[in-house]
Formats: sequence, structure tokens, C-alpha cells
Amino acid sequence: MNIIWLGHSGFRIETGDLVLLIDPWLTGNPLFPEDRRAEAIAGATHILVTHGHGDHTGDTIAIARELSIPVHGIYDLMTWWGEKEEVEVVGFNKGGTVDLGTAQVTMVNATHSSSLGNGEDGPIYGGHESGYVITTPDHVVYFSGDTDVMADMELINDLHKPDIGILAAGGYFTMDMRRAGYAAQKYFDFKTVIPCHYRTFPLLAQSADELKAALPDVDVIEPEVLEPIRL
Repeated sequence: MNIIWLGHSGFRIETGDLVLLIDPWLTGNPLFPEDRRAEAIAGATHILVTHGHGDHTGDTIAIARELSIPVHGIYDLMTWWGEKEEVEVVGFNKGGTVDLGTAQVTMVNATHSSSLGNGEDGPIYGGHESGYVITTPDHVVYFSGDTDVMADMELINDLHKPDIGILAAGGYFTMDMRRAGYAAQKYFDFKTVIPCHYRTFPLLAQSADELKAALPDVDVIEPEVLEPIRL
């Protein structure tokens, strides 16, 4: 498995014959080199979206059209996109699992908010926020999505036993490094933790030192954009 950070909360996960793009915000992402867009999306087979905010939906529609690949996410948003944007969508909901062949993706709870843009009368409802558990023959990945610590994490661990955690940990909009460390220590038994949703803007955490200190027995890997983490 290769886990490749696209900056902020965007990831490219290569496993078996699948290439999953998660929350692919490339255009306008301060951490992403836009001249490497083709490399980032090459061979992608599916897109997963955690919620409606623009720093997560980003380039989803454009990539789905360009590569003719499906977008997976919360039923409400996917149904709307399928009708409005005329892209292939797979809408499901929390507790549901979609079988992608060499991986199964289960939508799990997160605690955040979700909306699209700002219309004349305010933001447009974007369905509920979510996380994902990606189960493969070699690893189980918990992708937290934007969230704070929540007791549901204990259930996610009991049901799925993830060995890799990709955790939003930048603070302000999500858990900070201390809270992400608390969540990983209290609710999970990760072998590897990869922080995200940090370094993008000055108000977010700029390093994962505090997370590393909280998890001395876990391999906490600070990702670099477009550099594969091989697990």
C-alpha cells in the first residue's frame, strides 16, 4: 500500500488494483504544486468525499469528469451531484459499506459540519460529515475526516481494528495534535498514524511534535506532499 499526501486532507491511496483519491482539493491548495496535478490523479479509480466543504470537495467534480470515475460519499450530496453535475456517484450512509473489489469502504461517523459554498441565503446543505474505514487484505485504514474526539471511535476500533490512522489534527476546525493523540491513545491500537489537515494555513498546527510525544509507541509519520508512504 502507498499512501500519498496531496496536502491538507487530500490523499491518494494505492492498494492492489485500486487508486483511491480522498478529498482531492488541488486547485488553490497552498501545499499542492499544481504543475503536478496529472501525476496526483493518474490512474485513479474512485473518489471518496468526507463532506461538502470546499477544501475537501475541491477538484472532485473536475477529476470525476476527466477520468470518468465514480464519486463515493454521503447519500444526500451524491444524489444532488449526480443530478446537477451529471457525474457517476455512489451515495451511501454511515454504517454502510461499498465493495470496491480489493478493498471495502465503510462510512463511519465524524463530528463536524458540512455545507457547500455560500448562496444568496447562506450555505447550501451538504449532507452529514463522515469518516471512512478502508479494509484491504494487508491493512485497515481509519480516515477520520474532519472531526473532534468522539466516543464513537471506540466502536469504530472494536468493529474494524484499524492499524493505520489518518487523523485530522491541525486544530481550530478539527482536533488539534493533543486531542488527536488522546483519541489515538484512548480508543485505538494503531501501528501507524499520519496527521493531516495541518500546515495548510498559519492558524493550523505546523508540526506534529505534540502528536509524536503523545504516542511514543506508535510510528507517527509526518507526510510530505506527493512522497509515497509505503506500508
